[in-house]
Amino acid sequence: MSVAAAAPRRARLWWEIGLVMACTLGQSAVYSLLLLARRFMASVPLAQQQTSLNPAQSTQALWDIVYQVLDVAFSLALVGLVVYLLWDLGSSPFRRIGLDLHRPGRDLGAGAAIALAIGIPGLALYAAGRVLGITVQVQASPLDPAWWTIPLLVLAAVRAGLQEEVIMIGYLFTRLRQAGWNAWTIILVSAAVRGSYHAYQGVGPILGNFVMGVVFGWYYKRSGRVMPLVVAHAILDIVSFVGYPLAAAWWPAVFAPPPSPSPSPS
Repeated sequence: MSVAAAAPRRARLWWEIGLVMACTLGQSAVYSLLLLARRFMASVPLAQQQTSLNPAQSTQALWDIVYQVLDVAFSLALVGLVVYLLWDLGSSPFRRIGLDLHRPGRDLGAGAAIALAIGIPGLALYAAGRVLGITVQVQASPLDPAWWTIPLLVLAAVRAGLQEEVIMIGYLFTRLRQAGWNAWTIILVSAAVRGSYHAYQGVGPILGNFVMGVVFGWYYKRSGRVMPLVVAHAILDIVSFVGYPLAAAWWPAVFAPPPSPSPSPS
């Protein structure tokens, strides 16, 4: 390809990356960092602030289910969009990034192992952040779940796994390689973005998710498969969401909301 032809192609590539990130997790990162800044400027200490990951969207069961399912569906539509953008003639985007059922047993086993390796240190880091006052109290799910809550939480966990790993790993790694970046630069940049869109939870989750991003990026560099990372992410979130009421009951000082909820920026 001539230099004259390569320049417009590279410019188009960067426009595509910028627009995808602005519509998806890059947008989340900007808002999350702004919220963290507001949390630090608030009169209430960071440790006494809280955030909710899966709040009910209606007090009526039917409408709560409808809105939450629609939220998942529209998020997955963005995942579908980036997969579509990776679709070249004669090349399956699913096979390209390893988002397929070609080896389900191995992917499930690898995903479970990664979840175990990430989950225990991540839980310890969250607890340490709460003790040090650098992490907000994260309410992962309602403490009084209704009959429809657990299926919706599982659906939300699968959504998060697909959204973050397909976009931040499969899509971003593919495009940044095409832009000429080396592997470790891509891994560190992707991990930094991952940490930044969790900034609303405080300093601890930024560090924890950055490390998670490095581990996930390293695994993808070696394996070329996103599916085990989707499995690992979904397992981590399912355990966090579904197990939250139990954790709040067992370790209320770390996981339970404060007795008198304090106002936090929104």
